[in-house]
Amino acid sequence: MAAPAASGSEPADGPDSASASEPASAAAPRQPGRDRRSAAKHAAILDAATAVFLREGYARASVDAIAQEAGVGKQTVYGHFGDKQQLFLAVVEHVHAASPFDPADLIADTGDPLADLTAAATWIVRGVSSPRVAALHRLTIAELTHHPELQRSWRDDERGQKLLTTIAAYLAACDRRNTLSVPDPETVARQFVWLASVEAQVRSLRGVEPLGTQEVEAIAADTAGLIVRAQRPQHTD
Repeated sequence: MAAPAASGSEPADGPDSASASEPASAAAPRQPGRDRRSAAKHAAILDAATAVFLREGYARASVDAIAQEAGVGKQTVYGHFGDKQQLFLAVVEHVHAASPFDPADLIADTGDPLADLTAAATWIVRGVSSPRVAALHRLTIAELTHHPELQRSWRDDERGQKLLTTIAAYLAACDRRNTLSVPDPETVARQFVWLASVEAQVRSLRGVEPLGTQEVEAIAADTAGLIVRAQRPQHTD
């Protein structure tokens, strides 16, 4: 659905709505109170959209239903996010960003690659199998044929790229210290993340059956162990 042309005014869903007849040049500067109300509406729309998408699915979710749940006008939703597809992408980013974990702190680098990679894999498994993340991912898969860009949003997610970069940097450091032999750390980092992620998704039926603590730990340990064995330095006499 394409976003309607801007009319120069926000729909009358709150006291901050501008007058459609007021010339743009005569508009008063934005005030802090207005900015706060706009930010509050933005957050309310994201929360409402997350709830509606998870409840109804992408195809059945409507901008009208999201606007009603957020307590704003439909045009306000368009004004903040453009269209339903862009809103869904924003919801995915919003859910990812809700995690307090910073990928930069993923690996403590204790000098023990098996322990360090096991800890990293544990976080990855818990992340991809969390109910909200898994449910949104199921929705993108269901819409893959009609909206491939939704799935690409997961592949190109900024946090995911930062995660790969962090792990690759750790593996490169291991290679320099010769605790592991990793001539191509970017490729091995990607393999590591996919091993942990896909195993978690398959075992949990993409989040439908939550993983227990023992299952999470087993997947993490198996993933880290496989990488460490594969990248063990070759010592020659």
